[in-house]
Amino acid sequence: MTESKSSGQCVKVLLALLTLWFIGSLITIVVWATAPDFKSAAQCRAELKDLHVQHEGSKVVCQKNQEALEQMVRQEREEQERLGGLIVGLRETLNVTNATLEECRQENLALVTNISALQETVDSLQQIQANLTTQLAIKEDEVDALQQNLTQAEHRTEACFSLKEAAQAQTKAAESQLKACQSNQEYLQRQLQKCKVSESEASRQTTPQQTNSSPTGSGPGLSAVPGLILLLSATARLLLP
Repeated sequence: MTESKSSGQCVKVLLALLTLWFIGSLITIVVWATAPDFKSAAQCRAELKDLHVQHEGSKVVCQKNQEALEQMVRQEREEQERLGGLIVGLRETLNVTNATLEECRQENLALVTNISALQETVDSLQQIQANLTTQLAIKEDEVDALQQNLTQAEHRTEACFSLKEAAQAQTKAAESQLKACQSNQEYLQRQLQKCKVSESEASRQTTPQQTNSSPTGSGPGLSAVPGLILLLSATARLLLP
């Protein structure tokens, strides 16, 4: 719009200059025509005719120049309109580009934020992995220790079972020995009872003789001592393993 205004002003200035030149020419012709001292009437008419021809030629040239200027003005206006449309299109494109650039900037900011968050997450996960690795090593040591304790417990269990079986075998052997001792004891009691019966019969048969020969009354007791010694020795042999 500013260029179209300046072109219109130039045309107006040119038209004004041409008008002034035309008025000046007319004034000059009038002055020359009214000055009889310098030129004759025929010469003035001839000059006037020449001036009229020049004026007509100037008018034609001025008209052609005016038409050329108007054509130039129209072309300039068309060019300005074309350039204005191009500028509008460029402005729209620029606005779209600016909007796209703003969206890209926002996306870049979001991506930077996401990258920072992801980096923090990676650092956290790496720390967690390191902690888990340490805990796994500790757990492996604990598993090894528990495996060792389990192995030792299994050995102790086997030893306890072996001791239990040995104790059960010893218990059975002791029970067998106890039964054997009880049987021997019953046998010895029977033998002792028999000895007592035999001793009582022998004492009844030898009572008159003992009365005459042993006034102290210790003979029957001394005769039973060897039998009791034999019974005690047999019992000791049975009780000893």
